[in-house]
Amino acid sequence: MIRSVAGLRARLAEERGGGATSVALVSTIGALHAGHEALIREAGRRADVVVVSSFLNPLRFASAAELAAYPRTPEADARMLERLGVDVVFAPEPAELLPAGHDTTRISAGDHGLRHEGRGRPRYFDGLLTVEAMLLQLIRPEVAVYGLRDRQRVFLVERMVRDLFFGVEIATVETVRDPSGLPVSSRVSMLEGADLAAATRLPVALEAAASCADRGVDACIAAAQSALMGQPRIRLEYLAVIDPHTFLPADEGHSGPALALIAATVAGHRFIDNVEIYLH
Repeated sequence: MIRSVAGLRARLAEERGGGATSVALVSTIGALHAGHEALIREAGRRADVVVVSSFLNPLRFASAAELAAYPRTPEADARMLERLGVDVVFAPEPAELLPAGHDTTRISAGDHGLRHEGRGRPRYFDGLLTVEAMLLQLIRPEVAVYGLRDRQRVFLVERMVRDLFFGVEIATVETVRDPSGLPVSSRVSMLEGADLAAATRLPVALEAAASCADRGVDACIAAAQSALMGQPRIRLEYLAVIDPHTFLPADEGHSGPALALIAATVAGHRFIDNVEIYLH
């Protein structure tokens, strides 16, 4: 486990000098779970050396209280990383990667960063992309692996890599789900009883949207909303059908691939999910 930028550079130089021809990056903010395990396994299939970053990026959080509330499981994380045989773990303190703190130079996500996930958190994607860019610059991986649970993150990272000529392949892994159908996350384990039952309606709503793909965008959204009726424990933040190539809302005449996105809060815990649909 490496804590410093200098130590990271030295270790990667050693790996490459020892004959490693490819490096894969999996960037995380800790609190690892089965979804991260799938990313790490995919990274191992794609490269000689797997680097996992574990950095609770303060630029992604709206307040110090929100940052403090994020779950931390360092011992469990270390056991998973050891079990998976990860070659390099980069776990710097904030001052090592962000010595200027919130005054650091930032990547801008532009207007796309103010939609959906960024609508209520206007600095979120700028902070996320800034640290992703730092990691890509420091590690220079041949491939970086991301999960499709957060499609907007993947879209914006792919766009940044293309626009700024990073020269790294972006690979994706399908969302890992628990038996209830919810995407695996640190938040799911915090729910129980009626709250958990309510949260499981979110993937059901997306399935309802997908079942109406032959009837147009409005029908998809109406079907998803209907699946959430009578669920007072769910506070819906957004429900949208978008064009995956632009991440802009799909109009009623859209034909072809699309994504149904949902975000909601249950018992104070926030969940996001999505499903691919084909409108025709």
